[in-house]
Amino acid sequence: MEYNKKRFNNKLPNEDGYFGEYGGSFIPPNLEEIMKEINSEYQKAINDESFLNELHDLYKNYVGRPSPIFYAKSLSKKYGAKIYFKREDLNHTGAHKINHCLGEALLAKRMGKKKIIAETGAGQHGVALATSAALLGLECDIYMGEVDIKKEYPNVIRMKILGAKVIPVTAGLKTLKDAVDEAFNQYLADPVNQFYAIGSVVGPHPFPMMVRDFQTVVGYEAKEQFLNLTGKAPDNLVACVGGGSNAIGLFTAFLDNKDIDIYGVEPSGLDINTDGQHAATLTKGTVGIMHGFKSYMLQNEKGEPLEVYSVASGLDYPSVGPQHSYLKDIKRVNYKHINDKEAISAFFEISKLEGIIPAIESAHAIAYSFKLAKEKPNSTILVNLSGRGDKDIDFVVENYGFGN
Repeated sequence: MEYNKKRFNNKLPNEDGYFGEYGGSFIPPNLEEIMKEINSEYQKAINDESFLNELHDLYKNYVGRPSPIFYAKSLSKKYGAKIYFKREDLNHTGAHKINHCLGEALLAKRMGKKKIIAETGAGQHGVALATSAALLGLECDIYMGEVDIKKEYPNVIRMKILGAKVIPVTAGLKTLKDAVDEAFNQYLADPVNQFYAIGSVVGPHPFPMMVRDFQTVVGYEAKEQFLNLTGKAPDNLVACVGGGSNAIGLFTAFLDNKDIDIYGVEPSGLDINTDGQHAATLTKGTVGIMHGFKSYMLQNEKGEPLEVYSVASGLDYPSVGPQHSYLKDIKRVNYKHINDKEAISAFFEISKLEGIIPAIESAHAIAYSFKLAKEKPNSTILVNLSGRGDKDIDFVVENYGFGN
């Protein structure tokens, strides 16, 4: 499967980083020139055959791409539609995050940076970035909330073994949003020698575009694979949405095909109608500015971020990628939500019926695919199984047993 240049030739964002009214760059003056430089170097890189060839070689021979598509026979028989999984959980490091981490790390090295820094929630972005840093000879600092360090401890160990420095964040709720705050503050202290490798399609321009572009390898692979496997395009696409990188990675290649229904699945946590008990930004949020970009966010009357919650550490973020906000407004993507109970039930069901232990984040998408299958029997559903559940098994067993 050839590396596809059109992945880097999307119509949006515009030159100022806007997807409709969303996105942009709301940053301190001392960062403006740095962001312009990153964007300029990125544009040069994606038009440089040597950069693209190196990235493609790493995807193929290091990550193990293309990741396969798997037809879930037992789940399909139970729920009535044909359910397929794009197996990003089989990538080296266990999730989709390695797709953009390698791209960002290659760009950082090209720019002469000595250190890459990042936030992480579930730890998958942190592991992928630590892996990329080890491979390319870069220093790596990962900021992670204390709550998530305890919850996702297997990934903490992996990051440390890989040589990264894991820095606990003790402010606020000690989760993903607070880790982003701290990583951003540390980046402000030295943007010249450090490269902030943002972990999703969020942040100031050019990061929502750049992370999206690296992740579209998922959708372009899937488009070709699904056609070869079934003779046609899928009827439905499903992916979980926190910041939104795995979802936009799958969706982008299919957006122009209006015959395909697309679903992004947010976490409704413990209670969709109670502030602080969910992280369903597109379902319950309003337009605001946070972490350098404009998008839907969960905020109070003063425009301050609300507390958020999800059983999935990678989904508890009070904003969302600006392109998702745009896709919501133009009604191209349907944004739904799944609660903790439904996600954990799906976690056990795919484990016991298909022999696949998913990340809890991915389990939100899987759970929604079951609902969709009942609504649309005999249709085809392609789910982005964005990560594996190795990181979650201790937490799940401690809190939910073995699902019996």
